[in-house]
Amino acid sequence: MKLRIVFMSVLAVFVLVVLTPGVQAQTKYPRPETYIPTWSELEKHKKFFDDPRPVLKEFGIKRFFPKELYDKLTFDQEKMKALWAELVGFKAPDVVGKIHPEIKPGKYTYKDVQANPAFKDLFIPDLYKRIGPPAGNHVGNFTEFEIIPTRQYYYSLPIAEMTKNNTNKSKLDAKGYLVEHSWEGGFPFPKPAGQFKAQQVMYNIDLGGIYVNYNQNCYMITRLLGYNGSRKVDFDGKIGVKRITLAGRALMEPSGFFDARAKQLGELDVTNIFFEAPRDQAGQVVQQTRYLDPEKPTQNLVYIPAFRRVRKMSGTDTQDAIGGQDVIYDDNGGWSQKQTPNRYPYKYEVLEEREFLTIANTTDGSETVDGKTFNLKGVRLERRPMYVIKLTQLDKNYVYSYRLVYIDKENFLNLHIANYDQKGRLYRTWTSPVAWLPEAGQFLWWAIPNLAMDHVDKHTTVEVPWVFPAAYTRDDVRISGGQTQK
Repeated sequence: MKLRIVFMSVLAVFVLVVLTPGVQAQTKYPRPETYIPTWSELEKHKKFFDDPRPVLKEFGIKRFFPKELYDKLTFDQEKMKALWAELVGFKAPDVVGKIHPEIKPGKYTYKDVQANPAFKDLFIPDLYKRIGPPAGNHVGNFTEFEIIPTRQYYYSLPIAEMTKNNTNKSKLDAKGYLVEHSWEGGFPFPKPAGQFKAQQVMYNIDLGGIYVNYNQNCYMITRLLGYNGSRKVDFDGKIGVKRITLAGRALMEPSGFFDARAKQLGELDVTNIFFEAPRDQAGQVVQQTRYLDPEKPTQNLVYIPAFRRVRKMSGTDTQDAIGGQDVIYDDNGGWSQKQTPNRYPYKYEVLEEREFLTIANTTDGSETVDGKTFNLKGVRLERRPMYVIKLTQLDKNYVYSYRLVYIDKENFLNLHIANYDQKGRLYRTWTSPVAWLPEAGQFLWWAIPNLAMDHVDKHTTVEVPWVFPAAYTRDDVRISGGQTQK
């Protein structure tokens, strides 16, 4: 009898892990390595410094995607516009232009900003400080910019349809936390409202965040430069990332859960980060598996080449800085901390709902970095309706005392986040404009500089990522399997 039980258990694990429908379904998509460009190919189309070429137009998705993949990932734009406006209840161009309407679209310089105090009312405070010649310890200022007309943003048709089909299914408990298993995919709260509005907005980041970067089924290749307080390069890194979404899948088949294992274990997604440079980090791999259960900590595994072993990080290790960068693991992508009443809980508040001038999402990829001043060049700004959410940390053992999160009300992108240490000092900030593909209804990181700043250590990380859709299997994202594109 005991032998039979053991045999059935082994058979169940074999069926669950090996013979999974999700793995088999990936065969209908071309293998990522057959079309994803290499490092050297990317550098031919867009250099890190002083390169204003519109890479999205000259080297866009229609050029390098296989036709069958392009056809699967592009949709009728008018249908996407109409459905997303129905879901969120407005179109961004209709709700902005109320604050200082005299500031019109057009080209401006920092001198215009200094001469007109109205600009200060329109900017996110941290962004306002970056307008002008290089000053202080950080890089990433800009001296001129163009304000463009506000655009309507929307998501891919399958993502919008999943959101509509699951409207009103996501529930919060008496303390404002998501009831386990109530979310079945899509943005859980497309029209945040009521007592727990702030938490609903944050869940749109937590769970809705999986719908950028091709529903997070992707390969990302990233160049990072770190600058010390003297604006000298002290870190030059190259990172590759493989990622698959395991729950709430809408854009690539299989829909819903990736496989039986993901459903049984409540896995949300898995990410593998491969370090290629600098030399002292080359070969290091970080694997992160997130779960739907708010009480189940994210599993972080690290392979350290020097030790030739895998180390399992504890929950508190997520407050450590990611190799050489100005973010911690809980800041990955701007925000990746779990919302839970028991482990580092927050008090949630909506401080403001108003428009801001912020760095616009690119549609051509012409933005670049000046190789001498390290200023941003080709900056375009856009009026966006936004939430300002304050997250006050209730556990004094956490690295931050509170966070201010600036979130686009139409697409729920986390555009800027300011983190304050336990002494109330501005500690770290993250600014992350993305690329926008109207024909795909997709937001992705694509050759536009992101900025992470440490305001205590006076350090800046400039990150230029490229993201490509990729139908990976579990074997591709094992900590011991797969490599970056050479």
